Amino acid sequence: MTQKTDTLLDRLGRWLASRLQVESSGYEPYTPSDPDTLRRTLEPGDILLIEGNQRISAVIKYLTQSTWSHSALYIGDALPEPTDGSERPRLIEVNLGEGCVAVPLSKYRTYNTRICRANGLSPEDRDHVVRFMVQRLGLKYDLKNITDMLRYFIPRPPVPVRWRRRMLAFGSGDPTRAICSTMIAQAYGEIRYPILPEITRAPGRASAQSTYMRQEIMHIRHHSLYTPRDFDLSPYFRIVKPTLEYGFDYRQVTWGEQDKASKGA
Repeated sequence: MTQKTDTLLDRLGRWLASRLQVESSGYEPYTPSDPDTLRRTLEPGDILLIEGNQRISAVIKYLTQSTWSHSALYIGDALPEPTDGSERPRLIEVNLGEGCVAVPLSKYRTYNTRICRANGLSPEDRDHVVRFMVQRLGLKYDLKNITDMLRYFIPRPPVPVRWRRRMLAFGSGDPTRAICSTMIAQAYGEIRYPILPEITRAPGRASAQSTYMRQEIMHIRHHSLYTPRDFDLSPYFRIVKPTLEYGFDYRQVTWGEQDKASKGA
């Protein structure tokens, strides 16, 4: 049985990945996620967007002009309970250095998050998306693709806005990429669900008023060009906010000045 040789590129790749995943100091979420509330709200197939605070997160936010730097797919109870008694993994994501992994919801309890839900998704297609992601667990990120990681060491690369999306796809290693949105987009592409498709217009038949009915024809973009914010911008995904899902009543909010007045009374 031969042992895999640890090459210089392997060691350099691990070092670069560790540097890119260093967290920034002073990060504080405005609305931290509650794992229990998230679990009650999320449905299999939902996409959880995350505002990361790593070095690589800052670059992705800049290139995409968005607060969202990472995305994960919620799979519900598709994976078994861990035998060691730890929390059940309910999210699948792709991380630089790790590849495709399953993690618990509590991982993002201290981050700003957003739920994006495909509208009208059939149970069969929902299962297909979840199964697609589960089958890719264990795929590793190619740490030898140094070009893929070096591009993230420039916090604000001097490139025109129209090229920034392409820069995210440039140099991407197989079989996974640094941001999970590409794999999630691939999963939804398999069921032909639109995210941000390219649209062309085809002329139709003339009506009695001599106007033309036009049909919109959608073309699936390549999955490598999708970023976390595209699910937020998509007109086909609903934004689900846990606070509003469970009967928020603004009249029940206790404001600071009211609390002080009641104590002084």
